[in-house]
Amino acid sequence: MPVPALVPPTTTVHDSFLAAMAEYAARGETPWYANPRTPIPELRELRAASHTPAGFAAFVAWARSIGSPDARLPAGLVPSLERWWVAGDAYLGRLSIRTPLTDALREEGGNIGYDVRPTARGRGHATAMLAAALPAAHRLGVDPALLTVDETNAASIAVVERNGGRLFARAGTTLKFWVPTGLSSTGGN
Repeated sequence: MPVPALVPPTTTVHDSFLAAMAEYAARGETPWYANPRTPIPELRELRAASHTPAGFAAFVAWARSIGSPDARLPAGLVPSLERWWVAGDAYLGRLSIRTPLTDALREEGGNIGYDVRPTARGRGHATAMLAAALPAAHRLGVDPALLTVDETNAASIAVVERNGGRLFARAGTTLKFWVPTGLSSTGGN
């Protein structure tokens, strides 16, 4: 298998992306892109059409566009630099870098969110994906990055800590971490 890399969303992983969405559904999980309750009607329509090559190309174009500061986004959504963790034509996961943060994202979501498809978990992909994203977050002016994790998600807590994350707060069952994105990060902006 080729070495995984964090890349802009791409049509080359169409079949693998659809297989990943089926994996999530089989496990009763709903990744961000597939959430039927999303407040973004355009995303629901794009996802519904993503089984065709043309529909998937439109979905990929949308996912690439939402990182632009000029993107027309619904209220409450902030620009999000979307990156996919890909090895050749295999979709392994996704990551979003969000800036600026809304009050809601400060409580849950933070600057960076990620997920790994079920059959690729436990192989270090999330740790490597987050490590690869930190320089991009730094270039976007995010330092340190706020990451939030449910206290029951031991695997994600370990990913954040392996990337230098330091726990600084708890809100209910949500743990909040500062993760440095640059050499000079001291935490707590």
